[in-house]
Amino acid sequence: MGKPGGWDPERYEAQHSFVWRLGEELIALLDPQPGERILDLGCGPGQLTQQIAERGANVVGLDASAEMIGQARQNYPKLKFVLRDAASMEFNSEFDGIFSNAALHWMLDRQAVAKGMARALRPAGRLVAELGGKGNIRHLEEAIEAVAGKYHGDTRPAKRTYYPSIAEYATTLEAAGLEMRFADLFDRPTPLDGEQGIENWVRQFKWYYFEALPVEHQREALEAVLEKVRPYLWRDGRWFADYRRLRLRAVKV
Repeated sequence: MGKPGGWDPERYEAQHSFVWRLGEELIALLDPQPGERILDLGCGPGQLTQQIAERGANVVGLDASAEMIGQARQNYPKLKFVLRDAASMEFNSEFDGIFSNAALHWMLDRQAVAKGMARALRPAGRLVAELGGKGNIRHLEEAIEAVAGKYHGDTRPAKRTYYPSIAEYATTLEAAGLEMRFADLFDRPTPLDGEQGIENWVRQFKWYYFEALPVEHQREALEAVLEKVRPYLWRDGRWFADYRRLRLRAVKV
């Protein structure tokens, strides 16, 4: 994963551990075998990369964020991590499998990424991934866009994520030579930690909408977002993110 303006690995690890905890069952779908060569695409600080390695696979973690790669190398110095934009990676028939959790929706040049994944896989190699799917964070996104529009007007920052339907993503993969074998689009309301759960989420994942504002307007904008989403995302004494996930398995044909 990665985006202009940089990530905050400390905030990510301290407040958003659900990202890799919820990705653990995706590793079961990947089913890495001893001796296999696996690429963890959008590896972040490396927790799932390490879990794949513990299965006996030879794993390489790749991420476009220098901050995340730096943290991953610090966390797991025995593993290999590569700083690279997935759209420009140059692997050629090197991997038995590609794993990606909560990262592909940040990669806006999806055609280039799909071609890069297909090129990186050996024949019959597999892709196992989960990303934000169509309708992901609908309430959060609507609130953030509305509040950002108030401050920025038509010059508000462009979206840095996309959330495809099954059909959209299958079309992208198949054009690159990857055949979809399994896909599931499902709701997964995700509990966030503490009374500042949504605030921390916005600061980690969507702060680029507000970081250029004067400090006093940043707080004001954040409060406005919280007010808009509270009827939908605050329940039973805690915050939830309105996630919808697209989980898939594809093979190189």
